[in-house]
Amino acid sequence: QVQLVESGGGLVQAGGSLRLSCASSGRTFSWYIMGWFRQAPGKEREFVAAISWSGDSTSYADSVKGRFTIARDNAKSTSYLQMNSLKPDDTAVYYCAAVRTRYSSTTNSYPRDYDYWGQGTQVTVSS
Repeated sequence: QVQLVESGGGLVQAGGSLRLSCASSGRTFSWYIMGWFRQAPGKEREFVAAISWSGDSTSYADSVKGRFTIARDNAKSTSYLQMNSLKPDDTAVYYCAAVRTRYSSTTNSYPRDYDYWGQGTQVTVSS
């Protein structure tokens, strides 16, 4: 089974940046779609970004397009979420997720499509 561990969360002022990391272990990392989701208090878990296992396809929620960038380093079995121009509305617990696929350029944007989840890391953006 795949194990995922997030890191990099914290407190940042509006307009600032953070980079989240997701370390993966257990199976061949290059065959997994990697996704990021977030959940604010009282709200549903929502899609943020995803990257195909080949790294050539990415997908972003409309709310973060142009500000966030997802990437992966298969040699390190790690995915990243670079978060720029942060807003108070970005405050949430951020979760890393993974699912195995045979399609090298596929990305998934629904929580139900993912089989493995990290514990989450808190991101707080002050105004």
